Order: sequence, then C-alpha cells, then structure tokens
Amino acid sequence: MEYNRYSFKKAAHTAFQQQSPPGDFWLRLDNAAKIYPAVKNRELTSVFRISVELVEKVKAKPLLEAIKALENRFPYFKVALKAGFFWYYLEYNNLPIQVKADKDIPCRAFTEKELMYRVLVKENRISVEFSHILTDGTGAFEFLKSLLFTYFEKCRLILTDSLAYVHPSEPADPEEYEDAFHRYFQKSSAPLIKAPEAFHLNTSLRPKPRFNVLIAIIPLKELTEKAKAYQVSITEYLVAVYLFGLQTIYNNQSPLAKLRSPKIIRIEVPINLRKMYATKTMRNFTLYVMPEIDLRLGYYTFEEITKVVYHQMQLETDKKLINKMISRHVAGEKNPFLRSIPLIIKSIVLSKLFALGTSRYSGVITNLGKVNFTPEMNKLIDRFVFVPPPPNKILKVNCGVVGFDNKLVLSFGNITKTKELEQLFFSFLTHQGIPVKIENY
Repeated sequence: MEYNRYSFKKAAHTAFQQQSPPGDFWLRLDNAAKIYPAVKNRELTSVFRISVELVEKVKAKPLLEAIKALENRFPYFKVALKAGFFWYYLEYNNLPIQVKADKDIPCRAFTEKELMYRVLVKENRISVEFSHILTDGTGAFEFLKSLLFTYFEKCRLILTDSLAYVHPSEPADPEEYEDAFHRYFQKSSAPLIKAPEAFHLNTSLRPKPRFNVLIAIIPLKELTEKAKAYQVSITEYLVAVYLFGLQTIYNNQSPLAKLRSPKIIRIEVPINLRKMYATKTMRNFTLYVMPEIDLRLGYYTFEEITKVVYHQMQLETDKKLINKMISRHVAGEKNPFLRSIPLIIKSIVLSKLFALGTSRYSGVITNLGKVNFTPEMNKLIDRFVFVPPPPNKILKVNCGVVGFDNKLVLSFGNITKTKELEQLFFSFLTHQGIPVKIENY
C-alpha cells in the first residue's frame, strides 16, 4: 500500500492504540538544552530536521508498523517540557509519536499538546523533526536510522544486519539519557576570552512565516578532490567557502556601511563530542569551534582562508580546550547562587545571553558527516537532507550538510528576502570545477 492521505490516515488509526508506558520518570535538561526554552517561539523554533529520500515511494502500513514498534524504545524522547521554580525539566508523556503528511514549512514549532519530535511523510521522503531541547543531530539520526531499518524489515526486505543501530526489542540503556556534559565536567580556572562582535548580513527579513530552505546537491568525488588539493577536510573547505562569501559581501558594501560593520567574520562549527568522549548518550552532546578571519589585516585569498581555517580547527578541537569549554558551560549550572535564582529571571538572562552569543559569529555550518549503511540498504536510498533550526534575526542564514553515496547535500535556511550568500557560495563551487544542482526543498 503506497502512501496517500486516506490510506495513511486509516493505517495510523489502526496502528496507534493506547500503549502502556514504560514507567513514569522525569529528566533534568542537559546542559546544552537549557537555553532553548528561554528563546524558542513560533519563528525561532529550535527545531531541526533530518530527511531520507528513498528510491521508491513510502508505504504507509509498514512505516506505521515500524513507528509502533519503536513507540516505547526511546522513552527519553517521549517527554513534555515542564517549568519548575528554578529550572525547566522533562516529564514522561505517553502521547503517541506524531506521524503527519509533510505539507508545511520545515522545522515548525511544537505546541504544548505535542511531543517534541515528529515523523513526516511526503511521497518518497521520510523526515524526523526534533526540538533541540531533546537531542542534537547525532541523537536524531540514531532514531531515524532505527526507524529506517525497522521500516525495511516491515516491508519484508532482506537486509544484512551488520551495522550497529538501536533495535526496537532492546531496552533503553541508562547511558542513552545521561547528561554527558556533567559526566565529563572537570573544573577549570582558565579565564574566559571574550570574542569581539562579528560581521552579520545586513538584509531585510521575509514576511512571516520567514523560514525558507534551498538545497544544493554536489558530487562528493569532485568536492573531496578539491579539498585534498587545499590539504583540508571537506568541513574545513566548506567553512572556507562560507568565510570567502561573507568577505565578498562585506567588501561589496558602501564605504559608510564598511566603516560601521564589525571587521571579524567568524563561523560557528558544531562538533560531535561523542567522537572524543565515550558515551551512548542520545541527548545533546555538542560544542562549537569558531574559525575566523580579521578583515583589519587586509583581504584574504581563498588559499589563505583555507590555511587559517585548518589551523584554527586543529587548535580548537584539542581535548584540553574542549575540557575548558565543557567546564565553562557546566560551571554556571553548578554555581549555588545561580541555581537559586528563580526560573523567570533565569529565562530573561538566558535570552539576553543567547542574543549576545549570536552576535559573536557570522554564520553556522553543521556537517553531520557521511552516512553509510550496508550495500543492500544503500541501494534503497537516494539521499539524506539535514535542515538546521531556523536562524534568528541576527544570524539570518545558516547551513546544514550531510553526505550519502556520492552526494553531498547542503541546505541553506534563510529568513531574508535575498539569496546573496547562497548565490556566492554555489558560484564559487562552480568556478572551482565542482558541479552544483540547486533545488527548492
């Protein structure tokens, strides 16, 4: 049975009967999640999306059976956000996983009557959307991977089960819902170095709803060869292209606008800490590095930018510096005075800190890396797409990256009336001999 509105609705009603909860519990928000309840709204949703586009159209019945099989496997995601006197917390909520037709803009806000994640379907595409309050891209992808394996099983497809994934029959490991920031916290007395304000795009915002997504499909072979020619990784190469594009936009400003604009261009690059610290956590465990160029020192060629990015990324991912960042983030949470401040005041302060933090970087590029399954399963999939949360009014644009097979998909989320940065980005890649196929998402 292929997906359509009527068969899907009928199958959903049959599949989602009330189920017994695995047990009531509550969780503290992990360290990275604490800021999101204070800043989220209908436009700044803190919701991101990972999509998989299959070779064939999605079949409703097997998909709903797969979701039912996973219904209670991820109990730490089946939670509602609650406000305490001092902190927000997560309380178990036995609502069914939402499954909807994918017909609205991506990354919509969740209401108080919903779980904070959903599954969406459109033709051959399955998408999962998660609030950053629950998890990061790695945690969400583990859920999608488990959903995919289970869906293909329900389709009666024979797959070589040689890859690690969360199986529906396995009980949840307590380590899956630990706050790994607290686990690896080491007190540090190293001082905090304040970063100066960064350059931002000065473009008008779109009318609400503002969020718009443009994607580009790039052959991985050509991109990998070009990155190797500059002796950098794919992530470092793309960050360099981003910086180069923003430098062009800065230089195209009027003399007065240049005079008023900050001279630092800085890109925030999330890094998955699970690659450095042993943990099975499915909650947020990500920090950031911020390569930059200082335009007060003059114009940077692209080759110069690649060298700057390479060395800054190598330095900032040093484990001692990462330990310092973890210490800085967790220390405030452990401070007895700050802990005693009522939530209503904390929320105001956190909202101000979020705006201040965003003023320190010019853009974000998040690379989930290359996805790879068994050969049999790879043949059933066309591509993956990662859409980061809608940017705020300061940042205006952000970028998500994910690779599969010989395709790298870049998705630019934009809330402005122009696509100047995207045009410069794609034009540069084309001039470097890298084919680019652009699509509206």
